[in-house]
Amino acid sequence: MNYRNILIVKLSAIGDCIHALPVASALKACFPEARITWVVEKPAYDLLTNNPNIDEVIIFDKAQCKTLGGFLSYVPGFVSTLRRQRFDLALDLQGLFKSAAITYLSSAFKRLVYCNAREFSDKISQKVCGPHSDGHVVDRYLDVVRAVGCHITEPEFTINITEKEAALAQAIAKQAGLDIVHPYVVLIPGTNWPNKCWPPGHFGRLAEKLFEQHIIPVFVGTNADKTAMDEIIVNTTIPPVDLTGKTTLKQLAYILQNAKAVVAGDTGPMHLAAAVNTPVIALFGPTDPKRNGPYGIGHTVLIADHACQGCWQRKCPVGKECLDKINVNEVLAAVMKQR
Repeated sequence: MNYRNILIVKLSAIGDCIHALPVASALKACFPEARITWVVEKPAYDLLTNNPNIDEVIIFDKAQCKTLGGFLSYVPGFVSTLRRQRFDLALDLQGLFKSAAITYLSSAFKRLVYCNAREFSDKISQKVCGPHSDGHVVDRYLDVVRAVGCHITEPEFTINITEKEAALAQAIAKQAGLDIVHPYVVLIPGTNWPNKCWPPGHFGRLAEKLFEQHIIPVFVGTNADKTAMDEIIVNTTIPPVDLTGKTTLKQLAYILQNAKAVVAGDTGPMHLAAAVNTPVIALFGPTDPKRNGPYGIGHTVLIADHACQGCWQRKCPVGKECLDKINVNEVLAAVMKQR
């Protein structure tokens, strides 16, 4: 079937939306005349702008739905926007109740949901479990595209950084003390789970060792990472470059793209680094790198050696600092191999 109007529902988080980017490029290659629309929440919107594979981005404003009054005033207009598109295919890549509701309300003629569907989302859409159902999440998403008859070659992560965004990133970096023509390594201390964080003290020691190797350590993250950054800065002799909370996603992508390497736990910016082809040293403990590791070749995954590794717990139930076992010198050696 030749689909003409396709909806992708992938609302959040940032890393998950990055993993779904190859779906848009694969669909556009398979159905070049199709109009492709993506529904996303505000935090990941910036990733999808100026993308030649996406014709329209519709924001689902979850904050408007927190009260009954807000829900009743917001949802009818949102649904009307969806239905005007007359979708003939909708791909639910979230696999949760809220994405299932959006997929259903779109009135798409054919609805598919990826293999890990939960919260009855597989009752709304046809569940697709393809040949990569136990593999990396990028390949699981692409199995949904294969299910509509598309041949997948090399996954394409399209992130279009405009000249204006690149210039702003350079200016922000320079103001913080970084000239990007000099070799630097990006360090990302924050994640959305306490259990996925490498200790701030380890990051501080790594920053010191990088300075000794004449490599500039550059820290990035959100405002939520400021507490960790305060601890890191206090424990470093030479203050590192701190871009925490100072960049948009596209500006961050530019900073990551020009780095020699990136050190991070399982977090959205780590996946952004992999998407822009920067070598990643990924630090894993509670999550599975087979499913969630940096996608592609040239990356290094270091795993905390615990009997409970891969527990998928946000916070350790027995009080361990999960990634503490990953040694600073081990991470430094992995960074130096990428120079």
